Amino acid sequence: MMAKSMGNKNTSLLKLVEERALSKKAEEEKKQNHVPYIPGECISNILVRLPLESLQKSRFVCKPWYNMINSSIFIDDHFGRSEAVLIFLTPVAKEKPNTFSVEANILLSESIPIFNQPIIHPTSKYYIQFLEIEDGKSKVVDFNASCLGCIRATCNGLILLDNKLKKGGLIVLNPVTRKLRALPPGTIYPSHRESYGFALSHLTSEYKVVHLFRDEMGYIGCEILNLGTISWTVVNGPSSGLFGWFGYEPVSAIGALHWVPQVDHNEYLVSMEIDDEKFHSIPLPKSSGRHDGIVEMRGLLCFVTHEEEINQMDIWILKGLCHEKWIKQHSITMGCIMDMVPLFSLRINEEMIFKRDEDGSLYAYDFQLRVMRQVEMPMGFSPLFGCCLPHINSMISWYTKERSKEDSD
Repeated sequence: MMAKSMGNKNTSLLKLVEERALSKKAEEEKKQNHVPYIPGECISNILVRLPLESLQKSRFVCKPWYNMINSSIFIDDHFGRSEAVLIFLTPVAKEKPNTFSVEANILLSESIPIFNQPIIHPTSKYYIQFLEIEDGKSKVVDFNASCLGCIRATCNGLILLDNKLKKGGLIVLNPVTRKLRALPPGTIYPSHRESYGFALSHLTSEYKVVHLFRDEMGYIGCEILNLGTISWTVVNGPSSGLFGWFGYEPVSAIGALHWVPQVDHNEYLVSMEIDDEKFHSIPLPKSSGRHDGIVEMRGLLCFVTHEEEINQMDIWILKGLCHEKWIKQHSITMGCIMDMVPLFSLRINEEMIFKRDEDGSLYAYDFQLRVMRQVEMPMGFSPLFGCCLPHINSMISWYTKERSKEDSD
């Protein structure tokens, strides 16, 4: 009996040793294969700092990352960290393979049969490109996308293109995500007798396209298309006599679109508040000349004027529409600056970009260092003489309902 009892004890001890050995081995394997847990906030804080090209690829790493990157909170956060660039078009000499064609995708989205589609000749196309400016140097980047129509306006990463497939029509496009939509034609007038503005209503969070046009009697009409409803609405235009021409692109700032209404000797701006869609004039602090202009700077409206007698540029700031006054914020007194036209202001770096009227070369003024320096252009790249507009590369969409759905997924 005693021998049997000892045998049972030895068997139990051996079994216990084996179980402990297996448990230790399992723990070691678990440690080797274990991936440390990283909170979602930390991952988001890392991803939001990536450039858009890397971010687009990161979306497909896993489903949690995809949902995170496509959420409206993440997109808005990334947008707030993105620097402003200049977007422009260049003629297509020979179309590159795998180029995203705006018009071809419009035809595809409208389910038009192939045999009914118009022939689009490559030589009539333009590449959509942008110019990055940093530390006094510039770089041309291609969206690998082409279009037929001109860029009419930009807003928060979205651009407004002429729709050459439909007279009077427009196309709204995000060149980064390549989401696009054809808009219905509005009132049709020659391009020199009309102007387009593009802005976001902070009250409704919807994008609006504002179309001004001069009729045969010389009166300025206005219609507005809300991208949420995709329909044009006629509103009261600016008072008669305020506009002389439509040569300057409107600037969006302090909750309104602002037009410089004359070729020269402007005493005021014509402004339309985005939320209430009403026009009024804003007196300028001084009469503006041909090389003067307005730009948006950190959400504020900025007016740049030249003082020829003392070779000086003054920069005035308007912080709001309600009884606010222009404040002279900066003065630039260096070199030959009298023919420098303000183009746009960088969002992250405290610099304003100017274009020299004589040769189209670009200059950057650093407000902290108080230094004006010429921007180095890429080898073989010609100065910007054509239309170039401020732009922010982002993943923003105009679909407010779609963004709400993404957030709830």
